[in-house]
Amino acid sequence: MSNDPILLSTALASFDALWSPHIVNRVNDYDVRVAKVQGEHIWHAHDNTDEFFLVLDGELYISLREPEGERTVRLPRGAVFTVPRGTEHKPHTATGAAILMFELTGTPSVGDRHDEIPDHVDATTGHTLGS
Repeated sequence: MSNDPILLSTALASFDALWSPHIVNRVNDYDVRVAKVQGEHIWHAHDNTDEFFLVLDGELYISLREPEGERTVRLPRGAVFTVPRGTEHKPHTATGAAILMFELTGTPSVGDRHDEIPDHVDATTGHTLGS
């Protein structure tokens, strides 16, 4: 990890892949990841950690399966949302978005419980910038 400031726009410009988070920094035991997204991710859950989202550009929707039923939250540019640990969720956006996430280091992008992983979703614990 670099001790120099990282411009998020530069980090996002360094890769083109969708649903492929890149690690820009670390805070304690958490990765700070950025990703470009469009279309649908998969239904998945993280059993041992919450997942924090910040929409840097565009608009993101996150569908959630909760005890009360299924709902979808809309996150416009600048909005934040935390998916509680163990909650099945599916991020999606028709128009595309750039997002920043806080996830416990080593957390797979497809969670611990998930549907079949389609080719357009990168199953990773995060890529280093430049890879």
